[in-house]
Amino acid sequence: MSEVPAALKYSQEHEWVRLEDDGSVVVGITDHAQEALGELVYVEQPENGILLARGDACVVIESVKAASDVYAPISGELTEANGALADAPELVNQSPYEDGWLVRIYPSSPAELDELMDADAYVQFVAESAA
Repeated sequence: MSEVPAALKYSQEHEWVRLEDDGSVVVGITDHAQEALGELVYVEQPENGILLARGDACVVIESVKAASDVYAPISGELTEANGALADAPELVNQSPYEDGWLVRIYPSSPAELDELMDADAYVQFVAESAA
């Protein structure tokens, strides 16, 4: 099984969410997702300031296998994209939970965080999806 940090929340689309002290959330794709995609070769940088509804496509990532959308796991304003990924998309493969984060969102509805899965539920979701 891939790495699934206990302190994060997870979506059914394989995004992780980390609540920051300032109330913003940092979003990335899970270790499971990056393994399934394979080597990333490009991450499209979204514009800062766009308003997202939960479920909106906010980032496009391209691997040697395919291009995939990453969806906003929470509604809010996209306040920052990880600029390091423009020159080094492989950071998502090497460090999906740290250096390979994708975007920072300031939530418009923080209660949506409660609707995401905890680590145990995500592990069970992945196991059931693979069966």
